[in-house]
Amino acid sequence: MCLGFVFAAQVSLVVNVASECGFTDQHYRALQQLQRDLGPHHFNVLAFPCNQFGQQEPDSNKEIENFARRTYSVSFPMFSKIAVTGTGAHPAFKFLTETSGKEPTWNFWKYLVAPDGKVVGAWDPTVSVEEIRPQVTALVRKLILKKREDL
Repeated sequence: MCLGFVFAAQVSLVVNVASECGFTDQHYRALQQLQRDLGPHHFNVLAFPCNQFGQQEPDSNKEIENFARRTYSVSFPMFSKIAVTGTGAHPAFKFLTETSGKEPTWNFWKYLVAPDGKVVGAWDPTVSVEEIRPQVTALVRKLILKKREDL
């Protein structure tokens, strides 16, 4: 997958984010809380700004990151703005879409990726981060137990 080796062997929640969406406040707050509770050694939220849905992410990468860090104190990685659907979709999102069978249809689509790179869940923005927290936590717990066994 194209997310790089930095996040290999971790649980990741990959999210296409937007600063001016109706889901922005709820999702950014919940994503940061999840990052605070579970990251950064075994888990990371990976945020990919996207302006494809409703033109709700119009600013530059620097402005987007400043907004997220200033407004929501986000500590998770913020990547450069990308396309997540269509012919110009970033390879990471092509992979997520192909392997999950689910393509983003709006902002704050969430993909749960296991440490082995397999997509184990995909949710649209109407599914809250709190609703998927048990699956994320279970995957992180499983990873921690496996690392302990490997010691």
